[in-house]
Parts: sequence; C-alpha cells; structure tokens
Amino acid sequence: MSPYSASAAAVSAASVTAARSRIAGHVVVTPTIFSEALSQATSAKVYLKLENLQHTGAFKVRGALAKITTLSEAQKKAGVIAMSAGNHAQGVAYHAGRLGIPATIVMPKGTPFMKIRKTRDYGATVLLEGESLVEASAFAEKLAAEKDITFIHPYNDPEVIAGQGTIGFEMLDAAPELDTIVVPVGGGGMIAGIALAAKAAKPDIEIVGVEPALYPSMSNALYGHAKPCAGSTMAEGIAVVTAGSVSVPIVKEHVRRVVTVSETSIERAVAMLATRAKTVTEGAGAAPLAALLEYPEMFAGKTVGLVISGANVDARMLSSVLMRDLVREKKVLTLNIEMPDKPGQLHAVSGICAEEGANVLEVIHSRFAMDLSASSARLGITIETRDEDHAKQVMDRIRTSGFKLSIRDPSEP
Repeated sequence: MSPYSASAAAVSAASVTAARSRIAGHVVVTPTIFSEALSQATSAKVYLKLENLQHTGAFKVRGALAKITTLSEAQKKAGVIAMSAGNHAQGVAYHAGRLGIPATIVMPKGTPFMKIRKTRDYGATVLLEGESLVEASAFAEKLAAEKDITFIHPYNDPEVIAGQGTIGFEMLDAAPELDTIVVPVGGGGMIAGIALAAKAAKPDIEIVGVEPALYPSMSNALYGHAKPCAGSTMAEGIAVVTAGSVSVPIVKEHVRRVVTVSETSIERAVAMLATRAKTVTEGAGAAPLAALLEYPEMFAGKTVGLVISGANVDARMLSSVLMRDLVREKKVLTLNIEMPDKPGQLHAVSGICAEEGANVLEVIHSRFAMDLSASSARLGITIETRDEDHAKQVMDRIRTSGFKLSIRDPSEP
C-alpha cells in the first residue's frame, strides 16, 4: 500500500462540500470573470478566478478556516500554531484573531518585514525561527507537541485541502462551460482539493498544475524525477521542496498533467495580468497564465479557468517586473549614441525622438569614455516607444541622421 493512501482517503468531494458549508459567509466567494484581453493574447478562452480578492489577498483563508472549524472548544482555547512565510500565516492569523483563538505563527528568520507585520496585525504571535521553511516547520511541530496545541499545516492536512477545494465548486458554479482548470502547485493542497470538487461536478473536466521550474516538487513525486528544488523564484508562494504526502495520490489520480514554467514566463504573466487584465497578482498567482504563455498548444481552443491564487506581491518587486516587461517588449530601451563633441548634438537627437513620437525618460552625456576619441562623446538615452516597430522606426531615423547607435543590454549597469 502507498504510504499516502490512508491520509489521502480522508479527503473526498463530500469533505469539500462539508468544508464549503462550514466556511460559508466567512470567506469571499470571489468572482470568476471572463477576460477578453487575455483570451485575445492567448489561444484559449480565458476565465480568471480572483482569489487575490480574499480578505488577506490569497486563497489560504479557505483551508485555514476549514481546519479551525473542526476543532473542539478545548482545542480552540489552547490555541493553534502554523508555519508559513506568507499567505498561510495570514490566513490562520486572520481567522484565529476573528474567532478569539490564540495563534502562534513560526516564520523563517529571513521573512520580509511586511509579511511579519501583517501577520502580527491580525493578532498572532510571530516567532522567527530557522533559516528555511523546513527548519521553521520542524520548530513549529516541536512546539505544538510540547504545548499540546493544534498545528495547522499549510497544505498537508485533509481539512485544509478540503477548504482549498471549495474554489473548484465556485468556479464551475460561475462558469460551467469550463473544460480546463489551471492551478498553481506548491505542496499540492489546492490542486488536490480543486480536482476532487471539479471532477465530482464535471467528470470530464481537465485539471492542469503549474510549478516554477526551480521547484518541481510535485513533478518529481508524480513522474519519478529527482530534479533539484532550489533557487530564487518570483513564485515564492509555491516554492516547495517536497510535495504533500496527502495530496500526491489525489493529484496522481485526478490531475491530467503538472507542468513547470520559467521565471521569464512568470514575470511576463504578472505583467500581463496587471496591464491587460487590470489585476495585481503575486508570482504564484500568475503561474497559470505563465503556463498558457509557455505551452499554448496545450490550451489552444479550450475554455480555461485560471486560479489567480494571491496578490501579496511586494510593491518594489511589482514595479521592477513591469519595467522589465517594457524593456523585454522594447517599449523602453536605452540607446548608446556616439556623436561629435560639439554644440547642438544632444538637441538634434532629442528633436528626432520628439518628431518620431518617442518619449525621452533619461539622458546621460559622457565625454570621458576612453574607447572614444577626445573629439567624440557618448549619449546614453532611454526612450519609451509604442512597440518594437516604433522603436525600430526611431532608431532608423537616428542612424540616417548620421549617428552611430547601439542598444544597451538591459543587464549592463
């Protein structure tokens, strides 16, 4: 018998239905909306399940409350403990605080201040322990045993999985025409629950999971791989080293495929959701759209629901991603222009940009580049254009005006 079987059997479509009843009225029934913009940008008919509109900005409130509502009065009085560096921490802290239950959240020492502050603001006691999620989890479980308080695992718990699975029922209630649901995958709790619910409501629906290429934990478990799970990913919410033992057999039975996506695809998806779908999401929440961008043939012609799992992205990170996307699409680029060191040259270049409708963002004028003659200067000019064709038009005009030009690599300082 699989070591997962007994635990996995504790979760079913019926337990998702029961969880839905228990959490009703205390979590947001988030909208499932059709996106004309994303449908035009991809080969699919795209719907978005906006879990980024939950109270805490992420779907984790569902599983947290589903678990908390199964506790006895004595267990509630004793309190709960959880380990998380972000969304699960806030989900547990929010509902525990709302219900007057003492909550302790263990976070790794490197957790961003914003996430620590938000978790404390919900009334939880935050302990910073360990250099990684693995170390923090070991500490939390040890403390739970010592103090005899309930440990709420972020994904490897049948009741948590059932709570996350309520998303599947809601999506098909709102958009019964869906033939595919694409779900971000970390430990696998959400995709396991959604698969159980969605398959019960519509047996022929396909479920596809998405992981960051740097953390293929579920792919390893499903396909017998041993790929490393390490590195810095924008999708830190699903950067899990080991898939959940409860979720693996459910995913193996009910999920069509789990794919991995690159960091570039995740960045592009975050930017596309912000600029075209007008919704803010974190890297993990954008992973489903990243899959459509990276595997268009898999979703061509299908009616696809994307679970936008969360919006808790750092403002500085979001700003960087949006600017990097403009650079990638050549809507913002820096030109290095060699010119004679004499009056009027800067004015000539800026005049060309103005005439061609390009917006000048920054100018750096250098006379001391040692690879130039003493009678020459270099102009570094950053411009904003409509698109790549417009950028080419501006550059061609500068060249035909007698200037030597090159595009600066955005990775250069």
